[in-house]
Amino acid sequence: MKKLVRDRDTGVAGASTSRLAWKVLLVDDEPDVRAVTRLCLRDFVFASRGLEILEAGSAAEARQVLAAHPDIAMALIDVVMETDDAGLKLVEYIRDEQRNAMIRLIIRTGQPGMAPERWVIDHYDIDDYKDKSELSATRLYTTVRTAIKAFRDLQAIDLNRAGLAQLLRVAPEIYRLGDHSVAEFFQGVLTQVVGLCNLSEAGILSTIDGLVATIDEADVTVQAALGGIDNSPRFEEIKRQCLDVVLNRQEAERLRNDSLVVPLTNEGAPAGYIYLESTRPLSPEDMALIRLMGQQCSSAFENLRLHADLRESFGHAIDMLAEVAEFKDKTTGDHVARIGEYTRLLAVEMGIPEDEAAVYGEASRLHDVGKVGIADDILHKPGPLVGPEVDAIRSHPEIGAAVLGHDKSFDLAREIALGHHERWDGKGYPREMPSRLLPLAARIVTVVDVFDALVSVRPYKKSWTPDRAAQAIEQGAGSQFDPDVVQAFMALYRRGVFAPLIQRCMMEAQVDR
Repeated sequence: MKKLVRDRDTGVAGASTSRLAWKVLLVDDEPDVRAVTRLCLRDFVFASRGLEILEAGSAAEARQVLAAHPDIAMALIDVVMETDDAGLKLVEYIRDEQRNAMIRLIIRTGQPGMAPERWVIDHYDIDDYKDKSELSATRLYTTVRTAIKAFRDLQAIDLNRAGLAQLLRVAPEIYRLGDHSVAEFFQGVLTQVVGLCNLSEAGILSTIDGLVATIDEADVTVQAALGGIDNSPRFEEIKRQCLDVVLNRQEAERLRNDSLVVPLTNEGAPAGYIYLESTRPLSPEDMALIRLMGQQCSSAFENLRLHADLRESFGHAIDMLAEVAEFKDKTTGDHVARIGEYTRLLAVEMGIPEDEAAVYGEASRLHDVGKVGIADDILHKPGPLVGPEVDAIRSHPEIGAAVLGHDKSFDLAREIALGHHERWDGKGYPREMPSRLLPLAARIVTVVDVFDALVSVRPYKKSWTPDRAAQAIEQGAGSQFDPDVVQAFMALYRRGVFAPLIQRCMMEAQVDR
């Protein structure tokens, strides 16, 4: 039998509202005992929530119920059922196998001699021991209320711990601009608010994409959710009402009692909201805490915007420097852009996360920026370089490193520019440093730069076929190139991943002709 809670909006009882009831499991092989217990608890309410009573006639049935309902608040367990110690074995199963430390377990028995109270308390992780003969309606009420209160408090502590742990884990990453870090931050904030305020797990944290003029034009993105409210039939109505509160500062007319909307801002403009549904009236302390969390979320929004602007500016700086290098050396054409793509793809193949691989790709585009310091007659010479010309062209890595060395934001690009002509065996230039000592990004660019140069037309050479160029790369593993990079490169080449880039190079060669 389930006690349903009435929906405060419609007044209609329904299964969906039973989610807010405390779940109590009765485990007893006597149907009459279960029936009397249900009767005694029929009007039970704690913290504005009634009971949803689940039943099992044996320990085996109880295991099935426990598997289907992991959020049971307490269980009243008989000792003697299908065996003399079935109830005690069930306690061991809950604590040791299910590892459920939250549920409150009350042993009650009509045969206290079969399981002496002190022995059971000393040897089993239970919360109370009751003789059935002493469990009057009043004492049963007190026992159940005490157990559920303990469960609620443990649940709040656990939510606090989970939220705080998530906030602490994400905080160092929040400034790295990863969208997943911001999402986790918001999820942690929401979890923390729910735990500290003993709210139901029914809240959403949303963001508004830009400033909107009307509700119909609003684009809401859910960043974090608890309690499945984002799948509720009421969800669209909740969003509309919250947008009215945030954008038009109107009172919400159709939100539930004791719900709360906290606007979030970005530079003073509306940016989102926290929406929470409480199962009890919120105290002034609760409200102050939630508004404080809202301020922290607003700061996170503003930091995200600031970092996004900085990242965009950094990208523009790379674009401008790469364009300068291309303008100086027109013979390379689309070479710089292709190197960026080759580098990104190869980094991902070698296990580098997508966002970090994208940084590798951006930085690689500046590998030849030092050519701005090389004379045009050397860069465009239609034949092999000789004597001082070779020395001049070999100085471009150091020139590039000097150009990029004025800002720490370009540290990776500087390493690539300085090291992309070094070799695995230490016979490269300008420092004759074994490339195993260089960052992976530089070792990757060493490979893709040579491959793209081989398949490209240059004033001093014709283009090679892709297969011939790939064979040269493979033969250079362990001498010119990092063997692991070559292995990953060949895997991508054979799978045809590089085909679009190679085709772009071939088309450029035809235009040059």
